[in-house]
Amino acid sequence: MNEQTLLTKFHEIFHKDETNSTRLFFSPGRINLIGEHTDYNGGHVFPCAITYGTYGVARKRNDQLIQLYSLNFEDQGIIQFSLDELDFQKSDGWGNYAKGMIRYLQESTAKLPHGFDLLIEGNIPNGAGLSSSASLEMLVGVIVTEMFDLHSERLDLVKLGQKVENQFIGVNSGIMDQFAIGMGKEDCGILLNCHTLEYEYSPLKLDDYQIIIMNTNKRRELADSKYNERRKECETALERLQQKLSIESLGDLTEEQFEENRHLIGDDILEKRAKHAVYENQRTFKAFKALNNGELNVFGQLMNESHYSLRDDYEVTGTELDALAEAAWEQDGVIGARMTGAGFGGCAIAIVETEKVQAFIEAVGRKYAEQIGYEATFYVASIGDGTKELKLEESR
Repeated sequence: MNEQTLLTKFHEIFHKDETNSTRLFFSPGRINLIGEHTDYNGGHVFPCAITYGTYGVARKRNDQLIQLYSLNFEDQGIIQFSLDELDFQKSDGWGNYAKGMIRYLQESTAKLPHGFDLLIEGNIPNGAGLSSSASLEMLVGVIVTEMFDLHSERLDLVKLGQKVENQFIGVNSGIMDQFAIGMGKEDCGILLNCHTLEYEYSPLKLDDYQIIIMNTNKRRELADSKYNERRKECETALERLQQKLSIESLGDLTEEQFEENRHLIGDDILEKRAKHAVYENQRTFKAFKALNNGELNVFGQLMNESHYSLRDDYEVTGTELDALAEAAWEQDGVIGARMTGAGFGGCAIAIVETEKVQAFIEAVGRKYAEQIGYEATFYVASIGDGTKELKLEESR
């Protein structure tokens, strides 16, 4: 939907108001290029913001009301609450992400003088694991900060977004999603230490290549339970290694140190889980170095190795993600492909020569449908900026 149509819809739903100006914002989704299941193991991740995301048209009100409307969930109508009613309400659905952000922003800065109207529309595919909830949190955080001149640092908004997930919504997630979405930079990946929040940008000039997001269209029912199981397995492996080694996390180990001491774990399954955490963290460093040296083919090979490890050592891929990755590897013009996200459904990504993109989508799509029995969906993604205000032609 273009900017003018969004504005027209905003005025249809919330009516004209000549006293307050209307402003337009955009908050991206994210993909993780490499570094999967490393964040809670004291390791590094390498995400980027993408040009799919959530648009928001906002306007201050002259009273204490907040009114929210989503073009993605029109059946829910206008979600309304006041600045004095910022408790979680199941009936408010997606509005709780906005509510939590407003609540924590007020607690950390100052009470807002007025409420606002907000119309949103997202083009992140539902259930794809590209982080639509973090996109919404950062959108609301930036809108409130900009409209009410709160002077909140971007990193503080990122932390508040994670707090909304953890404490307001009740999801035990890390900080990568909000960080990539809030701090994203066009044509750059971000090497992030999830523990210390130290980060570095790396140029990701793809030139004659494109990033293709491949959605399995499988519901990710297993992801949460398996995530908790893998987390526990890694904690147990770490405890056994700590009997001899003075390390705080699996991310502290090099591959060599792990191989010298893996016998301390004493369990084949736990060894495999720990091996993935260690090797994947090191792959993330190697990927960062390869991109800084302009070695896109090396980066692609590291992506492939990441998928092998997630499939064989961490066992979180599943039939659908493996089918996409394996079909992608067979195609001409592909330099690398891997699952991205928690696994057991969601998405895989591939880096594909621009001229071969259409042939790639057709061939992989056909093979996937034959093998799985239903279709995958493909998106050509660009790497964009983090959450920001967009220029609006019409200011009222």
